[in-house]
Amino acid sequence: MDSKKRQPLGIELVKRGIVTESDIERALDYQKAEPKKKIGDILNILRACDPYVLIEAIGEILDERAIYLKESDIKINILDYISIDIARQYKAIPFEEINGKIKVCFADTSNRRAVETVRLLLLNKGLIMEKYITFETNIDLILNSFAGSSESIDLNADVSGFIDSVIKTAMEKRASDIHIEPMQEGLRVRYRIDGQLINAANVGKEKQSQIIGRLKAISNMHQEKQEAQDGRIIMYPDYNIRVSSQKNIYGEKFVLRLLKKNEDVRSIFELGFKQDEELLKKAFIKKNSISVIAAPTGEGKTTTLYSIIDYLNREQLNITTIEDPVEIRINGLNQIEIDPKTTFANSLRTVLRQDPDIILLGEIRDSETAEIAMQAGQTGHYVLSTIHTIDAVEVITRLRKMGVSNYDISSTLSTSVSQRLVRRLCKNCAKQRDYTTQEKNIIKKIGEKYNVEFDLSGKTYDAVGCKMCNNTGYHERIGIFEILMLDDKIKSMIANNEPVVEIRNTALKNGYIPLIVDGINRVIDGTTNLEELNNKLAIY
Repeated sequence: MDSKKRQPLGIELVKRGIVTESDIERALDYQKAEPKKKIGDILNILRACDPYVLIEAIGEILDERAIYLKESDIKINILDYISIDIARQYKAIPFEEINGKIKVCFADTSNRRAVETVRLLLLNKGLIMEKYITFETNIDLILNSFAGSSESIDLNADVSGFIDSVIKTAMEKRASDIHIEPMQEGLRVRYRIDGQLINAANVGKEKQSQIIGRLKAISNMHQEKQEAQDGRIIMYPDYNIRVSSQKNIYGEKFVLRLLKKNEDVRSIFELGFKQDEELLKKAFIKKNSISVIAAPTGEGKTTTLYSIIDYLNREQLNITTIEDPVEIRINGLNQIEIDPKTTFANSLRTVLRQDPDIILLGEIRDSETAEIAMQAGQTGHYVLSTIHTIDAVEVITRLRKMGVSNYDISSTLSTSVSQRLVRRLCKNCAKQRDYTTQEKNIIKKIGEKYNVEFDLSGKTYDAVGCKMCNNTGYHERIGIFEILMLDDKIKSMIANNEPVVEIRNTALKNGYIPLIVDGINRVIDGTTNLEELNNKLAIY
């Protein structure tokens, strides 16, 4: 809740006699530990005064309608209007519809993107939005109870049973990670499903030390240590569970990464790669070179690497992988897991003495690893690896910054692929509709920029939310890709140290299709929608 460039909200509230100066001082001390929380929300948490009086005063100061929102105030089915995912992202709850107007509560009415996104979504349904302000805690409480994501967790079990219930429910819901987080008033449990964090349960503060003790016990961690630790849970036969702990101001936070054992490697076409066998062969059946998968953390680079290596795997080839950790075991491969005493660079030196044909290197992290990988690619091997960059062309910049020479890049790098994971619309609840004029204009501008004509004669879909998709409107994810294959012209430009912007322009003229174009095609074929694509790529 911002003050719209007038005096600070706290001062205004003191002037009106709603709170005291000492209340504001307490709130500011609290804010040092929780800098993202706003003063109005903190005063409510601290119960500095009657919450109904407080929110009404905040509304008057900000010149906004205000309401102390409770579940009983919600007269409609939220999911008929926006997905639970959107509600969580923008801290917004529609709560009443009257004569074509719909009332929507926001935690922060100054967040223009949030307000405008929700307004346009509702306008597409023929509704005029009236915005209200309420406390963020009210919105969180309603969404947590409404989503019902903790329905399978036994909150009344003993500590061992509770943790077992949390983990098994995460497995059932396809979660990749479990976050167990000490907060000021209790312990919060969240699941990461399809890349998004979803609240699963809230537990009283009195159970925190017992839960942390149990997690350390089953993860083989030191009970007394409160510094960061790593451990593993091996009591679930179908999963490897990596555990990381980190102390925060309210206790020790745990993140559990769930890795399914013996999981089948998915075909690269299943992952979303264009259904073009010739393109795949041209991009990845190589020798004496390096191919790189580029994307930020959590965008499926390793999964794509596994799919490619599985595609290349045959008895006549010696394929060795160097990973941290080995996530999927593949028959016929020599898979090496590095440990705290080794590095990718040291392991790669050893592997080069093992007569490999193809080397999968989990990640190029530093200049030493990059240099040895380049040498491997120049001496008869084919190297596949990953790197953290925003797109396929920026791989060149990243390697340059690591100290790799332009000669080595131009002579060794053969294919650069960038990718993102977008959520698939849930087939059970997605709602079909026409494109809005605004959506058509956005897509047409992208088409004009990249000289692509998109067919907008079909329909698009809104994410709604149902039990099958955990009320998010989306179920599972799919990759969108861009592929840069370095031809002689681009190799020459790299060797001559030409800027990346010029290399990108040349690539575009020669058929390089950027990530956003593949994403728009996924919107048009109904796999995802523009809203999700924008969340991933920020296109408007």
